[in-house]
Amino acid sequence: MTDKNKTIPTAILGASGYTGAELVRLLVHHPQAEIKVLTAERRAGKPVAEVHPHLGGLDLPPLTATAGADLSQVAAVFACLPHGASQEIIAALPDDLKIIDLSADFRLADTATYAQWYGRDHAAPELQKEAVYGLAEVAREAVTTARLVANPGCYPTASLLPLAPLLGAGLIDPEGIIIDAKSGVSGAGRALKDSNLFCEVSESFTAYGVAAHRHGPEIEQGLSDAAGSPVAVTFTPHLGPMNRGIFATIYVRLAGRADANALRAALAASYSGAPFVRVLEEGAMPSTRHVRGSNACHMSVFADRRPGGAILLSVIDNLMKGASGQAVQNFNLMFRLDETAGLDGLALSP
Repeated sequence: MTDKNKTIPTAILGASGYTGAELVRLLVHHPQAEIKVLTAERRAGKPVAEVHPHLGGLDLPPLTATAGADLSQVAAVFACLPHGASQEIIAALPDDLKIIDLSADFRLADTATYAQWYGRDHAAPELQKEAVYGLAEVAREAVTTARLVANPGCYPTASLLPLAPLLGAGLIDPEGIIIDAKSGVSGAGRALKDSNLFCEVSESFTAYGVAAHRHGPEIEQGLSDAAGSPVAVTFTPHLGPMNRGIFATIYVRLAGRADANALRAALAASYSGAPFVRVLEEGAMPSTRHVRGSNACHMSVFADRRPGGAILLSVIDNLMKGASGQAVQNFNLMFRLDETAGLDGLALSP
């Protein structure tokens, strides 16, 4: 275990976005993390309070350019850079740094699959080989010994947490899984886009990335690992009129003599020691408002009205368990701290 009295100097690369702001919010209250470096490109030279007013009054370093940032006194790096920007920058970092990458750059183990879905060759294929996919509840031991952790995407986190244990236990059919998922607008990032304007999003609900969303292969990779054989799913994401949250409705076919009660019991047993996963009682409905601002995942299981089927419901906060909260959870594991350090009691009141 890391000395509980020792501070861990950290850097956040790309601190001007939503995930960067959430990391600052979490790390300033973390009992052992100390923010030493904050970078941003267009906002370099500005104080954090000018970019994120809600973080005003905190003793934080100013934003600097990522290129040339002094990381000599840092032990951990959180990379919140755009997809495609992390690989070369992380590859150039010193080998003694522990790194949590919140982009998609190291999530797909197969570099050919990465090239297919992201439209460019992988810039650090050798580094990809040592990257650990950081879904902590599934890969806790691997995360603990990792130097580079690929923080999972928000949709994959909400989907894999309920599905992976059930596939691993052989309780559901790997064929015909349907994931119908909805996200808050913050999931699209802070960059200005017409589709994210208030008048476009308010009082509206729309699908996007239909049959082509990049989180699809990431989900299938995790499910294939859990099942021990290739798994393909139907995955459709939607944008809803809320700031934050992921709600995944997942349709599965039961295997053997399993029923909804068996699925619920298996999930409860799988996550009995997991501090952030809550399997709800029979008939209870999860809600995104109940996990806002927290690192929690709430899930429930319902029997389908059609015999042989079940419906899984899973909710997370896309900026927390789907991004920055999970990154801090992985940071805690990598430094052998209490897994909940800096993450307790953060749910926001409805």
